[in-house]
Amino acid sequence: MTIAVALHDSPEGRAALLHAAKEALFQGASLAVLYVVEYDQPDAAQHRERLTRDIGQQLAEAGFAPLEWSLHTATDENTRAAALIQLTDAVAAELLVIASRRRTPIGKFLLGSTVQRVVLDSPVPVLVVKAPQSEERSLT
Repeated sequence: MTIAVALHDSPEGRAALLHAAKEALFQGASLAVLYVVEYDQPDAAQHRERLTRDIGQQLAEAGFAPLEWSLHTATDENTRAAALIQLTDAVAAELLVIASRRRTPIGKFLLGSTVQRVVLDSPVPVLVVKAPQSEERSLT
């Protein structure tokens, strides 16, 4: 069994990573960390190494060191939501954990919502996680 988590560099992304790790340990599953980049990076190998080290450190600091996990990356060729769904299929995940952040109604209207697209299009159940209140960004 595999649990997938969509990772991005934010308090919400960290909350999703830690919640997915907790769920993976609880279910005896492996964790597939999904990371989408907007374009092909010239230093992709170095970036992947840095991500792997940072994720491992975050999991270890939170007490999830024995967890079996792997990093899977993709380029955002069409949309971030489509890339996440393709990665979810590629790792044969049975659950996808994704972070959500507060947005104003105008922001939702103008920019669309990756979370909404993933929830509607995902072939597997989606768990949406918010950052703890103390880590959320101010709305002002």
